[in-house]
Amino acid sequence: MKTAVKSLLSLALTINLTIGTAFAAEAPLAYNAELLISRYASWGIDPDKHLASINLKESWTKFKKNKEIIVAVVDTGIQGDHAFLANNIYVVGGKKSDSNFGVDFSGEKVTNSPSDQHGHGTHVAGIVKSIFPDVKILALKYYNPKASGQANLDATIKALQYAVDNNVDVINYSGGGPEASVEELRVLKAAEKKGILVIAAAGNERSNIDDKRHAYYPASYGLSNIITVGAHDDGLNIIPSSNYGKNTVDIAAPGHRIRSAIPQNGAGYMTGTSQATAFVTGVAAMIKSKYPSMKYDQIKNLILSSSLKVKNFEGKILGAGKLDAARALELADAANEKLLAPATRTVANK
Repeated sequence: MKTAVKSLLSLALTINLTIGTAFAAEAPLAYNAELLISRYASWGIDPDKHLASINLKESWTKFKKNKEIIVAVVDTGIQGDHAFLANNIYVVGGKKSDSNFGVDFSGEKVTNSPSDQHGHGTHVAGIVKSIFPDVKILALKYYNPKASGQANLDATIKALQYAVDNNVDVINYSGGGPEASVEELRVLKAAEKKGILVIAAAGNERSNIDDKRHAYYPASYGLSNIITVGAHDDGLNIIPSSNYGKNTVDIAAPGHRIRSAIPQNGAGYMTGTSQATAFVTGVAAMIKSKYPSMKYDQIKNLILSSSLKVKNFEGKILGAGKLDAARALELADAANEKLLAPATRTVANK
């Protein structure tokens, strides 16, 4: 079973995480509240959804951007000039343009134009941005519907390697498959060594991935830098398609009929653990931005330790927890104060 860092877990058990809703209503937000109900927003961040949402509005009362955060979205590409995403695009070399808005590893030749004919990558990136509006997105395209499974895996490995080589802060990988890969594992271990957090989808095969016969990779590699995410609906039920596992799926997040950006400057709905993964990525990016010195394992533990226990998730999710952005930020504040504050000494009692 995956375990959390003891110091932070102990802190989570002793700190009062009760949210003061009356105070929160008057507290200033880091971002415009209209973003929470825009045409690109979903019930997952809707303040009126109360327990079903990730409690994002409250988290914005606790958030301060202290560092620019780069999230690599390894997916089907992106609409680089999308009205909702254009200002969030990050490129490694040169200036962002119509011909330079990420990297496409899906074809015979690598290009800097990862256009999104599928829509999945744009949708996932939109969710990350809806949670952390200042996030920078490095779009890395691996998927080619005409390519073989092996070819798409090879492209995935190249995309992951690119993200690691360029020292991104977080990798969002809303994909995967039933076969492990020595090369993929090698790259993810390199990410672990560099301290890069990887948020991975649990998969949509309706399977218990605790059973190795139903493992889903990269989620099932079990590395310390991977957070594996299942999906729930607005009724707080794990959605039927979501993979599950009380030992291997770390947390659940909104993943049913999620509205976000889609190509052609549109907004649309998608369902799955891919969408749930992006919610966790957004929260991880916010914590890293507020506390840049926090390590990947601390951030992972903060997110898991602050999750809200849901009875319906018992036996399916580690700790039966759902993502709660406000609790995660509150715990991060407490952890920062306790773990990073200067040491003091007092006179011993006689």
